[in-house]
Amino acid sequence: MKRFWNAVSVGPDRVVALDGRPVRTPGRAPLALPTDALATAVADEWRAVGEVVDPRAMPLTGLANAAIDRIAPDPATFAAGLARYGESDLLCYRAAGPEPLVERQAAAWDAPLTWASGRYDAHFAVATGVMHVAQPALTIQRLSDAIAARDAWTLAALSPVVTITGSLVLALALAERAMTADAVWAASTVDEDWQAELWGEDALATQARAARRAEFDAGVRFLEAVRTPS
Repeated sequence: MKRFWNAVSVGPDRVVALDGRPVRTPGRAPLALPTDALATAVADEWRAVGEVVDPRAMPLTGLANAAIDRIAPDPATFAAGLARYGESDLLCYRAAGPEPLVERQAAAWDAPLTWASGRYDAHFAVATGVMHVAQPALTIQRLSDAIAARDAWTLAALSPVVTITGSLVLALALAERAMTADAVWAASTVDEDWQAELWGEDALATQARAARRAEFDAGVRFLEAVRTPS
């Protein structure tokens, strides 16, 4: 789709408008945002459009569309999908060796697991290797309750964080400001960084990592905008 508008504004109820006409989601709902900060950020994406609309360059708009069309009608089901990551959380699967990698994983992953244990009164089963280890049912329930308590906008923001890191614990730590975004990213890439140090960086892998980081950062920006008071 080519750009067809001149002016971008934010109208009543924080609806983004193009030349005075409200933008609508793919589901035909008005693109109404919950905070001034998010409305401004989404409007800025539309202002930055060149001759042709490229959805890949508008990640916050995409997350807002998802919040309105996909998540808000049934947030419990969406939250349950994210909760399943708690059953095989990245932080619970450790390498058997070499020792430097074991130490790096422990340094990056023990602290968020300790935080989650105290925050949710939960016990985590930690395994060596990739064979699935079942987490206690009470742990899964408490993590599920924690993510289910988020609203549709927060769930939209956390979705790329959970899926990219492979860790519900890291996403919850980010949501509750127990970890910074950079610390979450560093924890999620311990194994990847180790492999790059051993074997060198591959151009395609570097490109894929940059794409994942951009999507992760979009989720973080969305989260910060959602919880910025209007």
